Amino acid sequence: MRTDHKLVSQNTLMSSIQSAAPALAAALLFGASTPLAKLLAGDVSPLLLAGLLYLGSGTGLALAMLIRHAVQRTPQSGLGALRISVPERPWLLGAILTGGVLGPALLMAGLRTTDGASASLLLNIEGVLTAVLAWVVFRENADRSMVAGMAAIVSGGVLLSWQPGPATLSTGVLLIIAACACWAVDNNLTRKVSTNDAMLIACLKGLVAGVCNTIMAFVAGSALPDFGTVAAAMAVGFAGYGLSLALFVVALRTLGTARTGAYFSVAPLFGVVISLLLWPAVPGLMFWLAALLMAGGVWLHVRERHAHPHVHEPLTHAHSHRHDEHHQHTHVDGRESDEPHSHVHTHDALAHSHAHYPDVHHRHSHSH
Repeated sequence: MRTDHKLVSQNTLMSSIQSAAPALAAALLFGASTPLAKLLAGDVSPLLLAGLLYLGSGTGLALAMLIRHAVQRTPQSGLGALRISVPERPWLLGAILTGGVLGPALLMAGLRTTDGASASLLLNIEGVLTAVLAWVVFRENADRSMVAGMAAIVSGGVLLSWQPGPATLSTGVLLIIAACACWAVDNNLTRKVSTNDAMLIACLKGLVAGVCNTIMAFVAGSALPDFGTVAAAMAVGFAGYGLSLALFVVALRTLGTARTGAYFSVAPLFGVVISLLLWPAVPGLMFWLAALLMAGGVWLHVRERHAHPHVHEPLTHAHSHRHDEHHQHTHVDGRESDEPHSHVHTHDALAHSHAHYPDVHHRHSHSH
């Protein structure tokens, strides 16, 4: 019995690590984009740089989807499948407007009167607001271990960006907090469409945000830099914004918003590590304390095991899946496959108990 229990615990832990991998990979890519973008910041205005990063994200993902279609050539990979259903479009539009248009604009406005150190400290608020919205408004479950893990990760982020000095509440500070609130809304709204193709969602957000930010930069008087700088900025945007966002959407699908936001909040730690590789220096005490707090927070999340009897209501949707416990259906054409595939399918009512996250199949309420 003890051996069986130990094996189940190990399998659960491995499953948790696999579920967390897309969110942590998204954090790594986004964290890397900060020091890489810093190399370009001297040649490009902040608003235009944001536009080029987002344009690189959108155009790069569009090309990646075309290549994927040419290579796979299956019914599930057809360009006709790249669409967002009508009921989901308002959620996606809201995510694009809040996260891709309002968020960057408010941040750039706030940076005009706020120093970089204070801005870095304030950006940690995004993770907190994302989790609070997920828990309070969208009713994701949270236990004490989850809250403690989130608090540890955010505290680590605060230590990474902490600079001694008096705290002041200025217009710039309020604008940056408003930007964080926009991104928190964006994260929660994106979860509503996370069953769709992750690359498509990230591509649309990147293109719209890139066009809007680039136009605003030109209106503000920014000049287009040389071709090499533009290409470098778009390449960084493709990896640090495009691929990162696609992985973030995958994590939203499997983990829910609060957990994905918590894992993604370790991005500053990855950014500092990469900065130390680019500009070698001996990290101070604050770095090691922050790393310890963030590692402890991630461990608390990975160790989570949320299990209870629950009921699945009948549900019809489309997303990539295998024929697992939650997908016991037949295909009209009689085709059966163990490979991941996507099509519109219906879930019958089901009651059972197992460990789960607030993924696309477990967005149920909890009564205490």
